Amino acid sequence: MVYLLIGQDIAAKEVQLKKIKQEFLPSELQDFNLDTLYAKESTLKDIQERLLSIPLKSVKRIMVIKDAHLLDEESRNFLLAFFKKPQKELVLVLDFAQYDSRDELIKNISAGGQILRFKETVNPDTFALNRQIQLKKTDSALRLLNQLLENGEAPERILGGLRYAWEKQDAASLNARKKLKLLVSADLEIKTGRLKPAFALEKLVVNLCSFA
Repeated sequence: MVYLLIGQDIAAKEVQLKKIKQEFLPSELQDFNLDTLYAKESTLKDIQERLLSIPLKSVKRIMVIKDAHLLDEESRNFLLAFFKKPQKELVLVLDFAQYDSRDELIKNISAGGQILRFKETVNPDTFALNRQIQLKKTDSALRLLNQLLENGEAPERILGGLRYAWEKQDAASLNARKKLKLLVSADLEIKTGRLKPAFALEKLVVNLCSFA
């Protein structure tokens, strides 16, 4: 069993974690069958040792990884392989303060684990940006664009994501061709240095919202 706790509401997540402990472990056995690791402070070896441990006088044991969004690449790859053949006696709880729909760990857990959401800040993506453009919500679209840029998203990836969304929706329409023309223009303005990337993207979003 794998649980994914998403959000920044620490108190609420602790209440849920307590429920998980009570469900799977008698209180007198928790000291022997409960491991809590912090991703930033844990090595791959630490995680492997805890995952491969066996329960002591219990049918279940619990392993909690706090701040799982900070796991290094080696640990992530190991966990991804582990999910393919999980141990029936292990209850694994991954605590994510931040959520990213592109995260491979989250994608794999979504298929066979249980996701519990708390108060959270969901990272924006170009699909959310395109949705606001479709709704002609210029202010919301510009805020999402600024969040994407502040999160380190590259301008070319934003342009690519928008183009991908349009091609999926109405590739043959006149609307899509107009959007593509605006996108190409923004791309040229960025590459030639005529406009700073942020300004070129803001101009693009405003123009798209005017006829989307």
